[in-house]
Amino acid sequence: MIRICQNSVKASHAVARLPRRAPRSVTLTITRPDDFHLHLRDGPELAAVVGHSAERFARAIIMPNLRPPVTTTALAIAYRDRIRAALPAGSDFEPLMTLYLTDRTDPAEIDRARASGAVHAVKYYPAGATTNADAGVTELGRAAAVLARMEELDLPLLVHGEWVAPDVDPFDRERVFLERVLTSVVRSFPALRVVIEHATTREALDFVRAHPRLAATLTPQHLLLNRGALFDGGIRPHLYCLPVLKREEHRLALVEAATGGEPRFFLGTDSAPHARSAKETACGCAGIYSAHAALELYAEVFDAAGRLDGLEAFASHFGADFYGLPRNQGTVTLERASWQVPERFAFGSGELVGLRAGERVDWRLVPKSGGGR
Repeated sequence: MIRICQNSVKASHAVARLPRRAPRSVTLTITRPDDFHLHLRDGPELAAVVGHSAERFARAIIMPNLRPPVTTTALAIAYRDRIRAALPAGSDFEPLMTLYLTDRTDPAEIDRARASGAVHAVKYYPAGATTNADAGVTELGRAAAVLARMEELDLPLLVHGEWVAPDVDPFDRERVFLERVLTSVVRSFPALRVVIEHATTREALDFVRAHPRLAATLTPQHLLLNRGALFDGGIRPHLYCLPVLKREEHRLALVEAATGGEPRFFLGTDSAPHARSAKETACGCAGIYSAHAALELYAEVFDAAGRLDGLEAFASHFGADFYGLPRNQGTVTLERASWQVPERFAFGSGELVGLRAGERVDWRLVPKSGGGR
């Protein structure tokens, strides 16, 4: 379901980073979308951010890298219950849970996960690769029995696709991961469904295209920004994420994949909140918070590419289809109307700086009462 309404009212502003494709006002109504890669944290921080996602998305695949990590089905269900309890009144947002893969994960846990109906995937973090990844897998061969059981039960594997080693340049980690790890995985487990999370390179896109059981999520930051943004006028800690932003040629390839109607590329924000104090420090955390404007920022990307009619499939259809979920029945409406992102959001006892903080976003979510999948 997609409805685009246009009139002749001229916009009074310009997109800061991407060219405006048309001067007319536009209203866009699409099937209610899902976020297939989301970090929500826990406790007061969870309560501070979950409303932003619930306002825009019907469901989200929730990352399990808490402290301690969500390694069992029982822990996943308990975390789901905390997320539901933190939702704004009347919200029907549905958290779709994942398990954190470790060297000690038991194949029997995969049976429990699949039987629960609550767990929709298992997340593989290479040990030490990103936030709270110290409990991640040290050698993927140690998880072979688990991967075999996942393949048998058709439970997807989500990968943080970076090879972390002193001899690997941080900008090359994704490409090296494909060569050293994922090639072996798809060869050993050809029926296993795999999602390359937050793909950042042309090589990752081509890898997905070459393997029919693979898909990739694409984030707003990697679609909007290249690595030069990290150094625009000085170090920009709030634009530091993992995988790190890449060259312009890769950003353009990501935009083409997102807007080109390829069904195995779909929306996953990787919205990852960190307190401002944890970002603006001598050793800042990796992660960009985008949930407050995620859908609007994707609309900017599709608008600039002249492919607004493709946003619905990317945001609302392709991910649900890959995961075997029913498509949502409700709708959301966006309008091309400029608004300014707040400089700060409350975040537990601290504060949070979101993507495009203090700057303009050229699409706006039209408030709507009620939900409905």
